[in-house]
Amino acid sequence: MSYGTSSPPGVPEVTVDELSDAIEAGRPVVDVREHDEWESGHISGALLVPMTEVVARVNEVRRPGPVYVVCATGARSGRAAQWYRSQGIDARNLGGGMKAWIAGGQPVVYGPQSE
Repeated sequence: MSYGTSSPPGVPEVTVDELSDAIEAGRPVVDVREHDEWESGHISGALLVPMTEVVARVNEVRRPGPVYVVCATGARSGRAAQWYRSQGIDARNLGGGMKAWIAGGQPVVYGPQSE
């Protein structure tokens, strides 16, 4: 089942299983949804950086190795990943976003971001 559009040109797209493996390996996840979407279910350990804050908070995302970007369906995160890549960050987009993550039976955390 398709949950969103494919990633923009030049942006690697990963599957739910690939992201799960990356998380197990300690790779970072950036969630670009809004606070209310985040509270309705997010990936444990993900960093919330709403789309409107992506540019201002780029240094929080900048690190060696791949960074995985998620949103609800993969569209916003694809655009964010494309921008991150233009800044030299090895960003990868979760195809289908959180809808695919949840449909794939992956664990979800509910509630506000803990500091």
